[in-house]
Amino acid sequence: MMKIIPRCGRVLLPVLLLAALQACTGNMDEIQRYVSEVKQRPADPVDPIPPVASYSPVSYLGADSRNPFAEVIMAPEETIPGGPVGTSGPQPDLQRPREFLEQFSLDTLQMVGTFSRDNEQWALVQDPDLVIHRVSVGSFLGQNRGKIVAIYQDHIELSELIPNGTQGWLVREASIALEE
Repeated sequence: MMKIIPRCGRVLLPVLLLAALQACTGNMDEIQRYVSEVKQRPADPVDPIPPVASYSPVSYLGADSRNPFAEVIMAPEETIPGGPVGTSGPQPDLQRPREFLEQFSLDTLQMVGTFSRDNEQWALVQDPDLVIHRVSVGSFLGQNRGKIVAIYQDHIELSELIPNGTQGWLVREASIALEE
């Protein structure tokens, strides 16, 4: 049961559509004037290309020296006056189970805060996976057996043990600052 559009509606509808389309295409002169004005404006200058740093080759003068890519093989027990190499000085506890944060390099760890509880200072350290860990004085972190010696509001101080190249160990102080 469709309604049939009256005869006057059939004539009036196309006339209204034509009038609406004519209104949309009206005053194009103003738009064309604006477009031509924008096209005539000078373009912004392009920054010059930065100069390329000159390359100066360096000759390798160590042809008679040890190959830096070859594995170093040291004698197992060299002796010096005072005993075998590496027996004096600080020694790491190699039997101690490694803590979770010791698998990360210090530069990938971030200190994100501190708090204290029961007169004990704690620090919050974020690992590269964005997981936050609670550490205290005596905890270990970093790949060089870094032991936390002090916790302050703005940084953590560590004492790391680094191999000295002669089967011994050196103590190096390090710190992790609070990220702002």
